[in-house]
Amino acid sequence: MNIRILKASALMLIATTHTVGQNQNSIKDSLFIREIEDSQEPPKVLHAEPLYIDLIRDLGARKGEKEWNLGLGLTDNLTFDSYETLVEYEWAPIDRLGLEVELPFTFYSPLGEQSKETTPNNKLNSIKLATQWSFFVSEKIATSMALGYINEFELSDFGNFGDPLIKGNVYNPFFVIAKRWGNNIHSLIYTGPMIEQNFASSEFHFAYDINTSFHYMITGTRNFVGVEFNKTIHNHDFDMTIRPQMRLGITHNIMIGIVAGIPVSRENERFSSFLRLIWEPKEKKHH
Repeated sequence: MNIRILKASALMLIATTHTVGQNQNSIKDSLFIREIEDSQEPPKVLHAEPLYIDLIRDLGARKGEKEWNLGLGLTDNLTFDSYETLVEYEWAPIDRLGLEVELPFTFYSPLGEQSKETTPNNKLNSIKLATQWSFFVSEKIATSMALGYINEFELSDFGNFGDPLIKGNVYNPFFVIAKRWGNNIHSLIYTGPMIEQNFASSEFHFAYDINTSFHYMITGTRNFVGVEFNKTIHNHDFDMTIRPQMRLGITHNIMIGIVAGIPVSRENERFSSFLRLIWEPKEKKHH
């Protein structure tokens, strides 16, 4: 009889411990979300931001927020490797409006003597200027929506730099909608057309991007694991790259993002990798 009582007590203790653990995780999530969202400032919903196609500041950005990004990437093409580097600064001059300046570089390395002639020249790809306005933010349904625009002044490669300096322009309006499901699951859609204009030939090239992402944010942290599906429709051709990824907090205001790229239907591109270092400078408090 005593043994049965002991067994029953042990089972109750295990069940209670499991329930307490779940409750503690739920409390951690709730407290972290509350830290981001509950404020005297304008409403803001905590969303997981994709690491490869990142946003122009957070959705629902608040005045004074700012962030530096340093990106490093490697793509394995059929005849050469390409190394991508970017420096990016984004900030919110007023509530819900984000601005961004980005300088993306690409460096190329041939994979053999025969591919040297076909390997592109190194270049500063463009000067990218961008803006994003969060026009809908609802903490009640944990959903945010934004409209944005990216303008890229395309530059000549280093072999022809300055001849001309600006060879074309890319016009890229976009729409973003993000939804958090419960405390941990995040989904986001980022979509819009890209219109590329070549100044020398006066030709225009059109493409349409549909980028979807899903993330699981680790309890009580800003760390997450997830995946992006980067899809492009161009001249009746469909390309998609799957990018599994993770983000880790190094300190309170420094994070690192790690991304792998797996092409599904790209003829000339193989596997790729991308690393993003994110630094959010602390805001100066005025007394």
